[in-house]
Amino acid sequence: MDLARYLVTAVLVEGRSPREVAKSHGVSKSWVYELLARYRAEGEAGLVPRSKRPVRSPTRITDVFEDEIVAMRKELTDMGFDAGPQTIAYHLSQRHQDVPSVSTIWRVLKARGFVTPQPHKRPRSSYIRFVAELPNECWQTDVTHVLLADGSEVEVLNVEDDHSRLCVASVARSVYTSPEVVRVFYEAAAQFGFPESVLSDIQAWWCPLDPQVGRPAA
Repeated sequence: MDLARYLVTAVLVEGRSPREVAKSHGVSKSWVYELLARYRAEGEAGLVPRSKRPVRSPTRITDVFEDEIVAMRKELTDMGFDAGPQTIAYHLSQRHQDVPSVSTIWRVLKARGFVTPQPHKRPRSSYIRFVAELPNECWQTDVTHVLLADGSEVEVLNVEDDHSRLCVASVARSVYTSPEVVRVFYEAAAQFGFPESVLSDIQAWWCPLDPQVGRPAA
C-alpha cells in the first residue's frame, strides 16, 4: 500500500481526522484533503501519483544563452583567467539584465563536458537518511555480540521498525540458532503485525514452521 492509499484508508476506514493523519505522517493537511476529494470523485484512479512537471518552464535558459556560456568559458580560459560558474555569472550580468543562476551555469558546463563532478565535494545536504514511509513497511534485524563483566559473551537479537525506529524486539541468548531467530521474529509480529519486508545481515533465516500455528517447529 502506498502512502496516498494509506492516508485515505486511515481517514475513511479507521475514522481518524485528516489533521491527525497529516501530522503523524509529516504531510500537509491540504494534501490529505486533496487525496480524499480525488478518491471520492475518481475512486482508486484518483490516488495514482500525478506528474508535477509544468507544461513549460519559464526558467529554462535558451540555447543562445548556453552557447554564450560556453564561448565565455573558452575565452576566459584562453586568457588565463578563472572560468568558473561564478565568474561567468558575473560577466553575463555585465551584458544582460536577467542571467542564469550559478548552479544553472554549472549544469550547462557539465552537460557540455567542461566540468568533471568531484564526489568528495558532495554537500552534506544531499545525503538522505533512509526511512520507511509507513509502519511495518520494513523491519531490520541484526545480532550484536556483548561481552559481560564475567568475561562471557552473549548475542543480542534486535529487530527495528525502519519507519519509527521502534525496537519491536531485543532478546539476549548465549548463542542464537535459526529456529530461535525466527521464534523471536514471530513473537514480535504477533504483537506488532507482520512487516512487508525484512532487511537482515543474519545468514541463517530459514527453519521449518509448525503448519498448525505458523510458528517455528520445536
